[in-house]
Amino acid sequence: MHGDRRVDHYAWLRHKESPEVIAYLEAENAYTDALMKPTEGFQEKLYQEMLRRILQTDLSVPYRLRGYHYFTRTEEGKQYALHCRRRDTEGSQEELLLDLNQLAEGHSYLGLDSFEVSEDNQFLAHSIDTTGFRQYTLHVKDLHTGETLSEHIQRVTSVAWASDNRTLFYTVEDEVTKRSHRLYRHVLGSAEEDGLLYEESDERFRIEVERTRSGGFLLLTSSSHTASEVRFLRADDPSGEFQLIAPREDNHEYYADHHPGQSAAEPGGSDSNASDGLFYIRTNSGGRTFRLVAASAGDHRRESWREIIPNRLDVMLAEVHAFRTHLLLFEREGGLPYLRIVDLNSTDADTLAGSHRIEFAEPAYNASVGENPEFDASHVRFQFESFVTPRSVYDYDVQTREKILRKQQPVLGGYDPLQYVSQRLHAMASDGTRVPLSIVYRRDTPRDGSAPLLLYGYGSYGISMPVNFSSNRLSLLNRGIIYAVAHIRGGGELGKPWHDAGRMKSKRNTFTDFISAAEHLVASRFTTPERLIIEGGSAGGLLMGAVTNMRPDLFRMVISHVPFVDVLNTMLDASLPLTVGEYEEWGNPRVAEDYFQLKAYCPYTNLERKAYPAMLVKTGLNDSQVMYWEPAKYVAKLRTLKTDANLLLLKTNMGSGHGGASGRYDYLREIALDYAFLLTQLGIRE
Repeated sequence: MHGDRRVDHYAWLRHKESPEVIAYLEAENAYTDALMKPTEGFQEKLYQEMLRRILQTDLSVPYRLRGYHYFTRTEEGKQYALHCRRRDTEGSQEELLLDLNQLAEGHSYLGLDSFEVSEDNQFLAHSIDTTGFRQYTLHVKDLHTGETLSEHIQRVTSVAWASDNRTLFYTVEDEVTKRSHRLYRHVLGSAEEDGLLYEESDERFRIEVERTRSGGFLLLTSSSHTASEVRFLRADDPSGEFQLIAPREDNHEYYADHHPGQSAAEPGGSDSNASDGLFYIRTNSGGRTFRLVAASAGDHRRESWREIIPNRLDVMLAEVHAFRTHLLLFEREGGLPYLRIVDLNSTDADTLAGSHRIEFAEPAYNASVGENPEFDASHVRFQFESFVTPRSVYDYDVQTREKILRKQQPVLGGYDPLQYVSQRLHAMASDGTRVPLSIVYRRDTPRDGSAPLLLYGYGSYGISMPVNFSSNRLSLLNRGIIYAVAHIRGGGELGKPWHDAGRMKSKRNTFTDFISAAEHLVASRFTTPERLIIEGGSAGGLLMGAVTNMRPDLFRMVISHVPFVDVLNTMLDASLPLTVGEYEEWGNPRVAEDYFQLKAYCPYTNLERKAYPAMLVKTGLNDSQVMYWEPAKYVAKLRTLKTDANLLLLKTNMGSGHGGASGRYDYLREIALDYAFLLTQLGIRE
């Protein structure tokens, strides 16, 4: 292609149904098991150690919806959660809605996606995957009788109820590309064929249907990586036609939420248009970091949009959630997340001046929006955590500004956060850009360069790597391992411009940022290259492959999960899931310039005869996002080229997909294997 000849000696590994391919993967598994067999006792010790920190029989914080409290609970010895509810009255009995353990019987994997209860509280629409291929089947359960209706629908990607409690709107994916592309309407008990309401013909775009928190509308959002458009339908008119808010334009993204009782003239306006209300629209039409506008549901033309919050160069407006009396904004600034409350009853002409942020004190943390299904709520629920603070669920009173801690993740065994240090650092990239780093270690860990350090990275799709708490990670920290996350370009930590600076023609910045972060940690005497481990998954696995090709001398060890390493071949195959839609992230190799840019960093293509770090590469046979053959081919080719004696292991989960094991105990076993590999390679065996 483009005058360039490619030879792929391992293309045969694509044939999933071939007995030879399965035998090859099982042989690799047997090899990994044999070489890791001396660590089995250590793996068991790590597993039991991590398990002892977990409260195995536990309860989530209930959230209220239409007179019920919904929650999940776990029971010791059971892999999956039980989904329950209880009436919002004293002495009411628990109702078991779904027991995922029962649904998982006979399957090595179980994933729950959609979980939507009808407005009359009678029917639960839920979708289940039993392979790991993220192919979900929609079921409807009558919560009054406990019976699951006979009707079920394959390949469902999203679902929403109309207000008649009988009509379901759902989207389905293409059988080959897995692109969510069609919207249907289904009436419970109807013998008629479901009506096709919309089909997305542009292969870059995917669709999703949802019901607004206000309950007033159904929204159909069609989006690519760089553009979007939204259609709406009154929830009380299920047989009506969806209307378009504004037609799509190249490089224009917008997303909508609904409020039933205010005009678009002022944030705190009157109920003059209460029958339709208004849409709050998050749009990048005024700048890459988005602004907030409003438009009447009766007149939603672009020229009628009125600015509520202007674009701010250094603040990314990432989410907008509408409630009766307030808006909840999720923002990112300086690489950190923030939650802002906008009082819709404020008379302040400057919306920002009449708003406030929820305060967080730690230097590096993660804050996220929690379960907030009720439109008339006087509080917002959010989650807060950091490397040292376990995940905490808060309710925040928007009027009194009081934070009420509802629950903090229990960590059994006497966890003391004061024994650990969390910091925010910055590395200087080669072009002078400051790259944030989040880091945690035990307070007694030496800072003379002798400590091992595990550096994690991702850097794609505008996704931010959260500074999250992990009780499992304590098994590393307590053995003297430092843990760090590099918030590199291509991610979303500093908003859309940060993403733009690490995609398409600028993708190389992602890799050089990570290398700069590693070099900064070495120069700051946190560690040395001989004790530096790196880890990433999916697009983060691409990162692992690219930086290992560029600087194998900088790293002692690599742990790569479901890695996207065969970039060039995958992006040339438009029949694969994700490929066409991802032209806007990586480029289209049918175009010569894009082809050679991709070829320049594709990990599989650029393997060569030299020494590489020790590696543990993991994948799932049923992965629908990064096909199993990418890591399998990568390892096969690397075995023929590497000039070192370092360990190279491939582990394929033959019954899971992109996310690994679905059961919580099985997942812990997988973590124990990773940790045993890492620690024993460092000479730590207990």
